[in-house]
Amino acid sequence: MGDFIGHICPGLFLIFYGLYQAIMVSRAVIFNDSLLYPSYLSKGRWARLWQIAQAGWLKIVSGSLLIVYENSCVKDGLKIMSKGMPPRFMYPKEWQHLTMFTLLILDGCVEVVSKSVLRQRCVVLERGSTVLGIYILLLLLVSHVKDSSGVELQVHSLLILVVFLLMLVLTAELWAPEMFHLWMMETFLFLIMGSWLIQAGFILFRPVSGFPWEDDDMSDIMFVTTFFCWHVMINALCLLGIYGISSFWHHCYSPSLRLMGSKEVLYHESSSGSFYKLLPEAKQQDKDEQALLLSKSSSCDRA
Repeated sequence: MGDFIGHICPGLFLIFYGLYQAIMVSRAVIFNDSLLYPSYLSKGRWARLWQIAQAGWLKIVSGSLLIVYENSCVKDGLKIMSKGMPPRFMYPKEWQHLTMFTLLILDGCVEVVSKSVLRQRCVVLERGSTVLGIYILLLLLVSHVKDSSGVELQVHSLLILVVFLLMLVLTAELWAPEMFHLWMMETFLFLIMGSWLIQAGFILFRPVSGFPWEDDDMSDIMFVTTFFCWHVMINALCLLGIYGISSFWHHCYSPSLRLMGSKEVLYHESSSGSFYKLLPEAKQQDKDEQALLLSKSSSCDRA
């Protein structure tokens, strides 16, 4: 992960995961549906796809590919200890990367087991594994920047800030798993993590200008923070755009909504039509009953 591809691939995974979650959350907000148990995925053709746990398998596949790539970057293979005397630990950053990717795979396995294997889905187990992974990720990132300085330190410090905020949001979700605001913030932070990792790859390894960033130049360090703020604004607009497009699509082009709307119109029309048809009949029946009562009372008087 200590190269350009190592930053781009995790960033793309986080962006795709954030976009997927943004679509799911937007739909749940529009229809006031459950975030954990969507009603439209419980029946019909989407039921089997929901049981596959796409997000869980995405985590497993992505984590496995990243582990393979990390191992391929080391020529002689990853070793924990050297053969010299005294032995020394080797490849500390690479082993931290492997730990991160292993946690991603475990989180995906927990989600797949919870959704596809267990008789009853265990949401607390799913969210707990994700929170645990973020806690450990934060610890690894804090020690990851011990030997960094200048631009690299600023880039990773901003990433640590995002991970810390995500840890707080996920921790709060353990007690409020159905709160829309927390899910929106989680999605927003995942998008920032993904886009900022991609930006970090270009800053540290392939600058757009063709010249490396200078650690001694304060303007370079300040522009790192400026670029991060631009990422925050762009991802916020992206999240807002996804919600707007989802709302427009579901209200204008969703066949299920049109069918539901037509059924409601037919129901109201039929009910109102039957009401107006039954009203004269009811009035006529009341007149007949009154005439019958009058005839009975007149017969009783004659008697």
